[in-house]
Amino acid sequence: MNATPARLGATAEDYERIGISPGEVAPWEDGTRTGGDAGTYEWWYFDAHLDDGAKLVVVFSTKNFTDIAKPLAPTIRIDLDLPDGTSHHRIGKFAPEEFSASRERCDVRIGGNVFSGDLHSYQIVAEVEDIAVEITLVGDVPAWRPATGHMYYGARDEHEFDWLPAVPQGKVEATYRVGGVSAETSGVGYHDHNWGNAPMTSLVNNWYWARGQAGPYCVIASYVTAERKYGYAEIPIFMLAENGKVVADDGAKVTFERLGAYTDTATGKPVANLTRYTYTDGDDSYVVTFTRHRDLTANKLIDEIEGPKKLAARIVGFDGAYLRFTGELRIEHHHAGVLVDSHADAAIWELMYLGKTRTGRE
Repeated sequence: MNATPARLGATAEDYERIGISPGEVAPWEDGTRTGGDAGTYEWWYFDAHLDDGAKLVVVFSTKNFTDIAKPLAPTIRIDLDLPDGTSHHRIGKFAPEEFSASRERCDVRIGGNVFSGDLHSYQIVAEVEDIAVEITLVGDVPAWRPATGHMYYGARDEHEFDWLPAVPQGKVEATYRVGGVSAETSGVGYHDHNWGNAPMTSLVNNWYWARGQAGPYCVIASYVTAERKYGYAEIPIFMLAENGKVVADDGAKVTFERLGAYTDTATGKPVANLTRYTYTDGDDSYVVTFTRHRDLTANKLIDEIEGPKKLAARIVGFDGAYLRFTGELRIEHHHAGVLVDSHADAAIWELMYLGKTRTGRE
């Protein structure tokens, strides 16, 4: 199979073309990069593990990423898993004139909802139906990106999937309300920003994505597998910080393992019970292992498509899926083959399947 190139932008020419600097993130990078134009998508994402046991996700989007041909169609998603095990998932749809976003920094407004910050301190206020949240996020780890943060697809780099972890880890103060019942709590949170100019289903077959903290360590880890036309090219992404300072972030030094595979009954997708990232740099190595305990979400993406496009998706056999897990994160530091440090804590991670399941060797 003759594959079309896919790569993570990391050359001096890439940085110059985008107008960014290695190792330094500017506030405008978390501002709007697309404006919601047809042929693009963009979202600002937040998640948190809260001290009362709740788990919270809030996403402000310019449109559904499965339908980027349409003009601006802003949405807000709130996922709230309560300490008692009940889960609430809400999606709010808004008129285009209710959306505004700054190009100078992150300041996104959808109706009366706000996602605003400066790479260090953020305020998020959102309400969809009977779920409302008010959040303050203050970064403990500086804004970071993998090289330029731009993943290019095509012989002329014509298609992009772009990613900026603006707050790899931070302190959270949150109030959430379900119906008439409110709770105030604190916790640990994360914020990133994605955008692109081509349907992700045409570029990416699947990805594992994870973040978490254990002891003095904070980790962001992802393994992106491109679609068949790009030869299923694999792009590892990895950042490990210790006491707020990045100690490992070269994806070329990462190996990735999927262990304990099974087929998820809800989506039909192959899933690993354990994913492991091993970062090797001379005598030092870091082993980051995510062990699944239970599912938080297991959805078929076709269920989120509406109207004629849903029928078209069925006709072409679209079977994308999104799974989100909770379980144990373990981070180990080895030096010269000897274990010198090990910490474990709870974490959330995901598997996004945008393409068809690979069968055999292709």
